[in-house]
Amino acid sequence: MILTGLEIARERAANRLHIEPYIPENINPNSYNYRLGPVLRTHSSDVIDSLGSQPLKEFVIPAEGVVLLPNRIYLGTTLEEIGSDHYVTTLIGRSSIGRLGLFVQYAADLGNLGAAHCWTLEIKVVQPLRIYPGMKIGQVSFWKPQGDREGVPYTGFFGQHSVATTAPPAHLS
Repeated sequence: MILTGLEIARERAANRLHIEPYIPENINPNSYNYRLGPVLRTHSSDVIDSLGSQPLKEFVIPAEGVVLLPNRIYLGTTLEEIGSDHYVTTLIGRSSIGRLGLFVQYAADLGNLGAAHCWTLEIKVVQPLRIYPGMKIGQVSFWKPQGDREGVPYTGFFGQHSVATTAPPAHLS
């Protein structure tokens, strides 16, 4: 069962799900629009070894935006902390963003019951596209789980969301 937008608002008010910061206007019929956090990461190696180290370059998206290029994976975060002990989250991109050729959360869209944090976003474009910090980039839905809730709340590692310390790579300036 998926929560409707009105039910998302009610369950947030009842502290049964977490969205912070919360903007009531971001409620949809059965989802909530999340925004892009201010930091992006890119892999710094020309060839990525899936079994080796994977160094990343990190930078703050400037207010005037940054142009993303095809054939590169960008890692971002949601601006909002999102999660619930009562509902499972799924994150997807917005259709209006997809029509521009930007794909978000195309591989790991299912959250863990009990996890509430800024979610790591997988971002890829099919053509050069300018994006901005804080822009609406995707939607989160909440689903009622069925069955035993062994292992709740989630206590695993879900990534670091540190503040950027480096400038954008040259191709992103």
